Amino acid sequence: MQAAIAVVAAVEYPELPESYRPGDGEPFMNERQLEYFRRKLLSWKEDILRESRETLGHLQAETENHPDLADRASSETDRALELRTRDRQRKLISKIEAALRRVEDGSYGYCEDTGEPISLARLEARPIATLSLEAQERHERRERVHRDD
Repeated sequence: MQAAIAVVAAVEYPELPESYRPGDGEPFMNERQLEYFRRKLLSWKEDILRESRETLGHLQAETENHPDLADRASSETDRALELRTRDRQRKLISKIEAALRRVEDGSYGYCEDTGEPISLARLEARPIATLSLEAQERHERRERVHRDD
């Protein structure tokens, strides 16, 4: 375990100006682009974790008994919605972690189906994307066809 920590600590990431945005005029998934998306993914993950901590605090504080049946029902509905949202975000965190592993192993930014680069615009909009837009559309068409069966 300590060896793995030493390896991670030895990795040097390139400096990025705050205004840096990946562009088509540079080699695809060069060190700067990988670092940009690594930071974007880490920031997204931290935002989700912070929101989850806030939700947990809110849910713990919201343990009061409501004498009015309508208030109690409303509170329970809010709680159920919040827990469903957190569950979706928990699943999203696992996708973010998978994307971070792809950044580390060098496969980030390439379509899992075709091996072709995923467009920078798609990665900017959805940094956890694993399929190019064309492959995603094919996948969704196949799902619709099989769902209609």
